[in-house]
Amino acid sequence: MNANLAERWAELPDLLAGHVLLSLAAILVGLIISLPVGIGAASRPRLAGTVLNLASVIQTIPGLALLALMVPLLGGTIGYAPAFLALMLYSILPILRNTIVGLQGIDPVVRDAARGIGMTPREQLWRVELPLALPVIVAGLRTAVVWVVGAATLATPVGASSLGNYIFAGLQTRNWLSVLFGCLFAAGLAIVLDQMIRLLEVAARERRRGLAGAVGIALAVLLTASVAPRFVSFDRIVAGGTGEPVRVGTDRLDDETIIVGAKAFTEQYILAALLDARLSTAGARVDRRDNLGSTIAFDALRTGEIDVYIDYSGTIWATVMNRPEPVNRHAMLAEMTGWLWAEHGVLALGSLGFENAYGFAMARDRAEALGVGSLADLGPVSNGLTVGGDAEVFSRPEWVMTRDTYGLGGMQTRAMDAAFMYGAVRDGQVDMISAYTTDGRIAAFDLIVLDDPRSVLPPYDAVILLSPEAAANPALVGILASLIGSIDDDAMREANRLVDLDRQTPAQAASWLADRIAAGETTQ
Repeated sequence: MNANLAERWAELPDLLAGHVLLSLAAILVGLIISLPVGIGAASRPRLAGTVLNLASVIQTIPGLALLALMVPLLGGTIGYAPAFLALMLYSILPILRNTIVGLQGIDPVVRDAARGIGMTPREQLWRVELPLALPVIVAGLRTAVVWVVGAATLATPVGASSLGNYIFAGLQTRNWLSVLFGCLFAAGLAIVLDQMIRLLEVAARERRRGLAGAVGIALAVLLTASVAPRFVSFDRIVAGGTGEPVRVGTDRLDDETIIVGAKAFTEQYILAALLDARLSTAGARVDRRDNLGSTIAFDALRTGEIDVYIDYSGTIWATVMNRPEPVNRHAMLAEMTGWLWAEHGVLALGSLGFENAYGFAMARDRAEALGVGSLADLGPVSNGLTVGGDAEVFSRPEWVMTRDTYGLGGMQTRAMDAAFMYGAVRDGQVDMISAYTTDGRIAAFDLIVLDDPRSVLPPYDAVILLSPEAAANPALVGILASLIGSIDDDAMREANRLVDLDRQTPAQAASWLADRIAAGETTQ
């Protein structure tokens, strides 16, 4: 079995467990809410219209937007809670609508007959109306299941573990096996749950207790298999029955759980894998939160939901500190370090030694045809040209300042996944992209990074950040401090190239990088 396939199988139990628990919990709570509301509203047309309109409004919000919206609504909390709340809301409409439609569609003659034989309203509901409406209600539940299981793959960017981890990471690293794993297992889970509900409906309609029992057992097995990995990992957190992590020695993290965060691009996966390996070697149990957005990652660190991640000085300066004016590299690091500690108790441990800046890159032949070597050269010829960038760059201060300083307002912006930017500019689908300067595809695709003569773009030193709680752990600080200054630009660029072009996994690239660090070959 090759390394890529082995890694994907190793990740499956935890990701599938997270997906199943998240989906089933959201569907169950959605059912508990929708069914009684639907029953109550079915006989009240005005109420039915109101609740359906409200549920429809929620449904019109794109799934990823709804998930992201839950993070600030819950005070910056990431992980299970915002994902559960969003998916629960997402499940309500099909169940609610079908409950109302199913009950309203019962022939009035049937109701009259039930009343005629002396049934109370309660008996009428449970013995006549709900059994007749059951096929329609179950159809709504099946729709909700498919919607929720599919939408749960979008929970990854808010820090919830799901099969979406395969898809988001696979897209960023162009690891199509990872994407295929996520798609196949998410689709398979949706089909299995859908058929289980169908069989339960058949068992209820035909009063087949044996079938109902078999489906119940199958569902219990699925749930148990999903819950088991979470209970196994629970003993990572509680050691020795005290509820507090056990710290052994000054250079060990035995029995401690360290949560490592990462943003959604290749370099971050490699660096997170490097931290993972370093901490695991020191005895820690490492939990990963990959594919986080920039602000979500920092908020998670600030609130202690992750312990450590790698960020970039320019990102903190522009998006967290909201400083519009760039300063020199060393002044920025010093001021950023002091500000993070004073304002949030976050420890900027130090720079890894390389800088991954935003740069604007063009295909060499395109730049030569336009006579462009710098952003200042681009301004007079920029009208009608297209610039591509990752999902967040065009809302960041760096782009706004670059656009306004160099007169690039006439360019059309085109947001896309970072994995596709480099191929797009190479193939002429866009004229320019917001590149990452340590990306190995810049050289491989013969791109040139345009000069920034007015120094609009800030420096972007890669910096280790620790949460307030993690900063108080001397063993953790000591272990991570050994990485300071250990990676130069060329080494990081080569590690990125191994993943993006040679199709190695981030863990393999991190292992290569660790070997270079151990040999002292990457220090500047």
